[in-house]
Amino acid sequence: MTELKNDRFLRALMKQPVDVTPVWMMRQAGRYLPEYRATRAEAGDFMSLCMNPEKACEVTLQPLDRYPQLDAAILFSDILTIPDAMGLGLYFETGEGPRFKKSVRTAADIEALPVVDTKKDLTYVTDAVSTIRKELNGRVPLIGFTGSPWTLATYMVEGGSSKDYRRTKAMMYDQPELLHLLIDKLVLSITDYLNEQILAGAQAVQIFDSWGGALSHAAYQEFSLQPMQRIIDGLIKEHEGRQVPVILFTKGGGQWLEMMADTGAAALGLDWTTDIAQAKARVGDRVALQGNMDPAVLYASPKRIREEVGAILKGFGQGPGHIFNLGHGVTPQVDPAHAGAFFEAVHELSAAYHQG
Repeated sequence: MTELKNDRFLRALMKQPVDVTPVWMMRQAGRYLPEYRATRAEAGDFMSLCMNPEKACEVTLQPLDRYPQLDAAILFSDILTIPDAMGLGLYFETGEGPRFKKSVRTAADIEALPVVDTKKDLTYVTDAVSTIRKELNGRVPLIGFTGSPWTLATYMVEGGSSKDYRRTKAMMYDQPELLHLLIDKLVLSITDYLNEQILAGAQAVQIFDSWGGALSHAAYQEFSLQPMQRIIDGLIKEHEGRQVPVILFTKGGGQWLEMMADTGAAALGLDWTTDIAQAKARVGDRVALQGNMDPAVLYASPKRIREEVGAILKGFGQGPGHIFNLGHGVTPQVDPAHAGAFFEAVHELSAAYHQG
C-alpha cells in the first residue's frame, strides 16, 4: 500500500484539519482539455476510451499533470456503464448525448434485466481503477463513482436524455411498483459496483444523483433518497486501513440537505443554487460540504474567477470540512488556463481559513 503524499481531500471529507481547502473538479478529465481530445481521437470514440483501462488511466491523469494544485483524481468512466452492462446497448449520438438501443417500459422489460455482477460484467472499470491507483503512486486519492438509481432509471426508461422525464414519471405515478422493481435491481447493481471499485483501489466514492432535483418532495424521498440510503448502508466502510468516505450529490437538492445528511454520507455535494453559508449553518456540523461554484464562472476573467472563489471561501468560513468544486461538471468550452486560475485561487486564498 503506497503512502499518500497528499491526503488533504480525504482529511477534509472527514472534517479533519488541512493546510488549504482541497480542490477537484467534476469532469476534470474531459473535452475542455486538448490532450483529452487527442487521446479520445486515438481511442476512436467515448465508450472505446472508457473500456480501455490504459487510455482511461491516461485521461484520468492528464488534468493532474497539467494542474499540480488538484487534490484528487476521479476515475474516468460514465454513469451509464451499469445500464449498458444490463444489456441496453449504450451509444452516443454527436450533439445529442447518450442513447440506448433498448429502453425499459414494461414489467417484462424490467423483469428481464439482470442484476450486474461487476467482476464479470464491468471488469474494464475495476481494471481502470487498479491501473490508475498504481500510476498515481500515492500522488493524490482516487475517487470512484456511480449514478444514482433514480438518475439511471430515467435514462433507461426514456431511452436517453430527457428534459421532462415524462415516461419515467408516468411510471412512477401510475405504476410505482414497476419503478421500484427497476430501482431495486439498480440498488443491488450499484452497491456491488461501488464495492468492487473500493476493493480495486478507490479511496472515496461519489453518487451522482443528477436528476433528483426534478422530483417532488415526497417522490425524492421514496425514489431517490431511500435507494441511495440503501446503497450507502451496503458499502465497504473501511479499506486499506482508512475510512472510505461517500459523497452524495443531488443536483437541485438544496432543499433536502438535512435528510441527505441523515444517510451516513461523509459529505454532501452542493450545486450553485444553494448558498454555502446557509448549507453549513443547516448541516455543516454533521457532514463535510463539497462545492459549489457555478461552472459558468470559468468563462469569466481570471480576476473574476478569483473573486468568486474568495466569496465562496468566505461563505464557508473558518475550519475544515470544505472541498472546493464546481456546482456541476466543467463545460467543454472552458479555457484550460481559466481552470488553472481557479485551482490556484482556491489554494492561495484558502490558507487564511485554516490557520490556528
